[in-house]
Amino acid sequence: MALYAHVIVDISQEKLDKTFEYLIPDDLAGTLAIGMQVLVPFGRRRLTGYVVEITREAVFDEEKLKEIAGIVKGSVPIESHLIALAGWMRKHYGGTMNQALKTVLPVKAQKRPVEYKRVRLLQGPAEAKNQLAEYQRKHSTARGRLLAALLEQENRELPWNVITGKLGVTGTVIRAMEETGVVEICREIRYRNPVAHLKKKGTLHALNAMQQQVADTVRADYEAGIRTTYLLKGVTGSGKTEVYMELIAYVTQTGRQAIMLIPEIALTYQTVMRFYNRFGDRVSILNSRMTAAERYDQFLRAKNGEIDIMIGPRSALFTPFLNLGLIIMDEEHEASYKSETVPRYHARETAEARAAMTGASVILGSATPSLESYYRAMQGTCRLLLMEERVEKKSLPDCVVVDLREELKKGNRSILSECLSVRIADRLKRGEQVMLFLNRRGMAGFVSCRACGHVLKCPHCDVSLSQHGGGAGRTGRMVCHYCGYTQPQPSACPVCGSKYIGGFKAGTEKVEEIVRASFPGARVLRMDTDTTRRKDDYEQILSGFANREADILIGTQMIVKGHDFPHVTLVGVLAADMSLHVSDYHAAERTFQLLTQAAGRAGRGERPGEVVIQTYDPEHYSIVSAGAQDYVSFYDREIEYRKLLFYPPVWNLLVILCAARREELAAKGAEMLAERIGVFSKDCGEKLYVTGPADAVIAKVNDIYKKVIYIKARRYETLVELKDTAEKLIREREGLKDLTVQFDFNPVNSF
Repeated sequence: MALYAHVIVDISQEKLDKTFEYLIPDDLAGTLAIGMQVLVPFGRRRLTGYVVEITREAVFDEEKLKEIAGIVKGSVPIESHLIALAGWMRKHYGGTMNQALKTVLPVKAQKRPVEYKRVRLLQGPAEAKNQLAEYQRKHSTARGRLLAALLEQENRELPWNVITGKLGVTGTVIRAMEETGVVEICREIRYRNPVAHLKKKGTLHALNAMQQQVADTVRADYEAGIRTTYLLKGVTGSGKTEVYMELIAYVTQTGRQAIMLIPEIALTYQTVMRFYNRFGDRVSILNSRMTAAERYDQFLRAKNGEIDIMIGPRSALFTPFLNLGLIIMDEEHEASYKSETVPRYHARETAEARAAMTGASVILGSATPSLESYYRAMQGTCRLLLMEERVEKKSLPDCVVVDLREELKKGNRSILSECLSVRIADRLKRGEQVMLFLNRRGMAGFVSCRACGHVLKCPHCDVSLSQHGGGAGRTGRMVCHYCGYTQPQPSACPVCGSKYIGGFKAGTEKVEEIVRASFPGARVLRMDTDTTRRKDDYEQILSGFANREADILIGTQMIVKGHDFPHVTLVGVLAADMSLHVSDYHAAERTFQLLTQAAGRAGRGERPGEVVIQTYDPEHYSIVSAGAQDYVSFYDREIEYRKLLFYPPVWNLLVILCAARREELAAKGAEMLAERIGVFSKDCGEKLYVTGPADAVIAKVNDIYKKVIYIKARRYETLVELKDTAEKLIREREGLKDLTVQFDFNPVNSF
């Protein structure tokens, strides 16, 4: 059976949409693979290109297709690895090959690289002095001024901007002197360097016995040629970063490169300085606030061998290193590692795919690992490494759980419990610092009773119902975003009859007002999206707090991500329930992770720390386990829940999103897909659980109607096959060309 290859001829071009189809000759059919560099006939020429897709069906008339001339022998450029990775992503996550290519290949920035020019004197001293006299005789003052200035320089050269600025000599004059052989214009491309302003201190911390054991384990495997995935579970403050740096140093000494993935929210000046102090200008960073030109320059520096280490969020995974040896993914449990745009890839799985292609190892690090990673470790598919103590054996913070139902009974309706207020006053008196964390994840509107703690849940999916509509005298609806179940919003608690039932409304600004009123002498900083709009706001607030310019820092989840403030001895969690009852099966896991990470900010210095968790549901296992800093007990409870309801990581979940400008088309497309899924389910020989079609979380956005279908299967590969079947249906069925269909495997957020 004939095979066809889609080839992209020039990947340096910004337009990656254009591929050309070629016939694969029989002698290459068993050898050719995605990512390979090939020779192809192109008009009257032969050009090199890269295979980006191999299919069994021709898009164009087969008789008009030309054959691939051959595979390019010799060294394989980095683009081959990245194109092969794009092919893997296309297969595993859906979308088009072009969408995958644009994800892995940095699009060339419109802005040109920074060009540094200098002018060098070509003539010897005697000849130059004679030339200067000739310029003076002819009254060529500008040429004479430049030549005299060059003669004064020991190295006989000057920067272009000094000549055109300070000396007032135009570019036309300089080029005329170059044409006559008097001077030479030297050009040098200088890439934008986001860490060029930093100073290397060469700081090196000796590892303790626990850290050294972890580093030695990975290094011994590496030296033995073992490349695998490790899950490093280390409590907050155990010194995981020092272990990362030790392993990066080892890998780079062997001539290979390393990628350090960090959630964007934790990529702070403090973090970057630790790496720069150790590795100097061999390290670079990426972040969302850099310009497109700055980001593109970092990829060029990596490709040209100017750097060995890249630090950044999930996009840093595609750094074009020629000899990648190690990928580290810190805070691997973070939801930001999952892309919310097509292809909806997860950095964890994609990192392992890239590592397999390049012979690299992967380290996943967290104090609160994702259930997916810990489940794999328990199944033996990745290796578990433990760091169970803080550096210098500092104690973990004590935890107090406050029942806000009891506060309400006492008549205290403030967001600050009596317990927390007393402890804040005590810390201020002692000159210590306080962090107040408002857990605002999931403000989309679960409804709970403030008197008894009851939360309205879906009777079919065991997730909280979300509030829709209501206000101004109207009764809202409660909706489940997994199955579409709906019920009216009650005006009184169905369990205890209390009228104190509704959503949580307080924000960080309101908390700041209350704190300033309660503690008028305290210096207060607030960090949220409103106070971090400018490029350096985030760093200024954190630096100000680290320098003890404030006593209390109030913020959302961005303040609990990996920061190290040695004078913080009290952390208050103001609304633990906010993430506990969102309409998402990850709710308990996210709550445990957030509370544990928040607690980990306390007591990192010389003085012991304390955490106060305020909640309406103090008996919930995620809150009890977080208070005890007991990951294993949380995992044991949560994994049983996932097994019972066939949720990841025990099973796999595929969400298919159908979107169209006409509601009837979105509904029709979803129904057709559901019908095809039913046929597939009977033929595949495996049990599938299908829910929907139902309205998406937000059923209409910008006049686009959205429907979703949920499919659960034990094997991930079964869902990939189902995705292929759905894509084929969309291609073949008339009337669906205006329907957009997206796939999300094991989503981290609700649709």
